[in-house]
Amino acid sequence: METIRSFFNNNSVKRLVIFSILVFLFYMLRSMINLILITFIFSFLLDRLVNIVSNKFNLHRKLTVVISYLLIIGLLSIGVIKYLPIIIVEISQLVTQLQLFLTQRHDHVLVNYVLSMIETNQISNYLEQGFTFLLRYFSGMSKIGIQIMMSLILSLFFLLEKPKLVEFTSKFKYSKIAPFYNEIEFFAKKFVLTFGKVIEAQFIIALVNCGLTTLALWIMDFPQLLGLSILIFFLGLIPVAGVIISLIPLIAIAYTIGGIMQVVYILIVIMIIHSIEAYILNPKLMSSKTDLPVFYTFIVLIFSEHFFGIWGLIVGIPVFVFLLDVLDVRNKNK
Repeated sequence: METIRSFFNNNSVKRLVIFSILVFLFYMLRSMINLILITFIFSFLLDRLVNIVSNKFNLHRKLTVVISYLLIIGLLSIGVIKYLPIIIVEISQLVTQLQLFLTQRHDHVLVNYVLSMIETNQISNYLEQGFTFLLRYFSGMSKIGIQIMMSLILSLFFLLEKPKLVEFTSKFKYSKIAPFYNEIEFFAKKFVLTFGKVIEAQFIIALVNCGLTTLALWIMDFPQLLGLSILIFFLGLIPVAGVIISLIPLIAIAYTIGGIMQVVYILIVIMIIHSIEAYILNPKLMSSKTDLPVFYTFIVLIFSEHFFGIWGLIVGIPVFVFLLDVLDVRNKNK
C-alpha cells in the first residue's frame, strides 16, 4: 500500500494522471470544441492587442477593450452584409473552374502529366473537400455566426474582468483541490506560452501572405480576387502544406488566363512570398521550438486532420509544440 501511495505521489505520475483527465474532459466536450477554440483565440489575440494599444496610447484598459470589440463587431457586420454574398458566389465559381481544369484534357504535355499525378495521388479530392468545406462554412453562417458571437461575448467578459478573474481563480491554490489546481495552472501557462504564441504567429503570417499574394494577383489581373484572398488566408493558417495546396487553384487559374508563362510568373511570386515567410517572418515570430523538420510537420498535419478534421490542420502544430514544451523537449544547440 505504501508503495502504491508513493507511486501516485510522484510529481511526474500525478502530472500524467491529471493531464489524462484533462484530455478525457476535452474529449467529452468535443461537440463544443469550435466554441472553446474560437473563444481562446479571440481572448488571446485581443488581449495582446489591448495590451499593446493601452500601453502605447496610455488608454484605460476597459475603454480599449470596448472600442476594440465595437470595431470588430462593426467590421464583421459590414463583411456579412456586403461581402458574404460575393464571397459565396466567387468560391462557387472557383470550384466550378477548378473542376473543369482538372477533368478536361489540355494541349500541353507537362500540364497533362501534372494533372495525372494529382489524380493518382488523389490531391484533387482533398482540394475539392477543402473548397466544399469553405463553401459550406460561408453558406451555413447561421451556426458559425452564433458560435462566433458567443465566443466574442465570452472573450469580451473575460477581458473586461481579467484582473478580477485572475484574483478569484488564485483562491483555488489554497483550497482542498490545490494539487489539482497547481497542475492545471502549470498546463495552462505552458498552453498560453506555446499554443497561443504559435497561433498568433500563424495568424500574422497568414495575414501578411494573404496581403502580398492578393496584391500580386491583382497586378496579374486574376479573377475572383475576393474568394481567392479568403482561400489563401485560410490555407496560410496551415504550416508548409497550406502553400502547396494553394498552388493548385492558383496554377489552374494562371494557366487558364495566360498559359504556361502565367504559371511561371505565379510560381515565382509564390516562391518570393514563401521566402519572405521562411527567412523573415518565421525567425521573428516563431520560437526555436517550432522549428520542426518538414517531415514532422506533415506527419502531425496528417494525424491531426484525421482525428480533428479541418481544425486539426490549423491547431495540429500548436498542440504538438505544446506537447513538446510539456515534455521539455528543447533544442540544446540554441
